[in-house]
Amino acid sequence: MRNLIIGSMLLSLAGSIWGAMFIAVRLTVGVITPVALVWMRYGVALVPLVLIMLHQRISWKIERKDWKLMLVAALTGQTISIVTQESGTMLTSAQMGSVITAATPAFMVVFGCLMLHERFNLSRLMSVILATAGVLLIVVDPENLQTGSLLGGIYLCIAAITWALMSILLKMLSHYSVFALTFYGVLISFTVLTPYGLWWLFNEADLNAMAMPQIWGSVLYVGVVSTTAGFVLWSKGLTYMDASIGGLFMFFQPVVGTILGYWLLDEAMTRYFLPGFALISIGVVLAMRGGNTTAEEKLARSRKNGVLHE
Repeated sequence: MRNLIIGSMLLSLAGSIWGAMFIAVRLTVGVITPVALVWMRYGVALVPLVLIMLHQRISWKIERKDWKLMLVAALTGQTISIVTQESGTMLTSAQMGSVITAATPAFMVVFGCLMLHERFNLSRLMSVILATAGVLLIVVDPENLQTGSLLGGIYLCIAAITWALMSILLKMLSHYSVFALTFYGVLISFTVLTPYGLWWLFNEADLNAMAMPQIWGSVLYVGVVSTTAGFVLWSKGLTYMDASIGGLFMFFQPVVGTILGYWLLDEAMTRYFLPGFALISIGVVLAMRGGNTTAEEKLARSRKNGVLHE
C-alpha cells in the first residue's frame, strides 16, 4: 500500500502539471505552431535536465541492449504522441481532445497485461469505465455538443495509443534513473524535430510577438515544469505501481485544466463537473483496492506464456 500511496502522489502531481499546461498552450495559439512549440519546450527542458544530472552525478549510461526500447519510447511518447495531440486538438476542439486522449488508461491496461504480465480483473475494468465516464461528464456538455474533423480524431487516437505504449516501455526501463530516461527521450525528440523547428524559426516566427511575457512565460512553463518535472514525476510514479493503475491518473489533466480554465480564462464549467470528478475518484480508488501485480505473479505469467509459445 505504501508504494501505491507514493506512486499516486507522484502521478497526481504529473497529471495536474499537464492539466495546467493546457492554459499555457492556449496563450501561445496564433503565435507558435504546435510542432514548433513541442520543439521549443524540449530545447528549454534539456538545460535543467543536464544541470540536474551533472549536479546529482547521475549516470548517463544506457546499456546497448536497451537502446532500442529507449528509442521507441522517445519516438512514440515524446515525439509522435505530443505532436499528434497538439495537432489533433487544433483540428477539433478541446472537448474532443480530452475525450479521445482519455482512452489512454484503457490502452495502458491492455499493454500492461500483454507486455508486463500485470493482473487483469473486473475491478480494473470497472475502474477504467467509471473514470472514463467521469471525464465525459466533465469535458462534454450534452447541451452543446461539438463535432470535429475526422483527421483530428485520428490524430488524437494515435496520441492516446502512443502515450500508453511509451508508459509501458518506461516501466521496462525502470532500472535506470528517471532523469536519464527523460533526458534521452527529450534529446531524441528534440533532434528529430529540429529541422522543422529551425525552418519555422527563420521563416515564419514572429519574434516581436514571441517577446511578449505571456508567450515566453508559457514556453518556459511547458519546457521546465511540464516537460522536465512532469515527465520525471510520471516515470518515477509508474515505478511504484502497475501501469494499468497508474494510467488512471491521466484523468487529472482534464480535471485541472477545466478548473484553471474556469478560474483564469473565464471558461464555462458545466454542472456535471462534480459528479464527473466523483466518478473519476471512485475509479481510481477501485483500481488501487485491487493491489499491484506481485513479482511472483509476473514471473508465473511469464513462465506460462513461455510454455504456451514453445
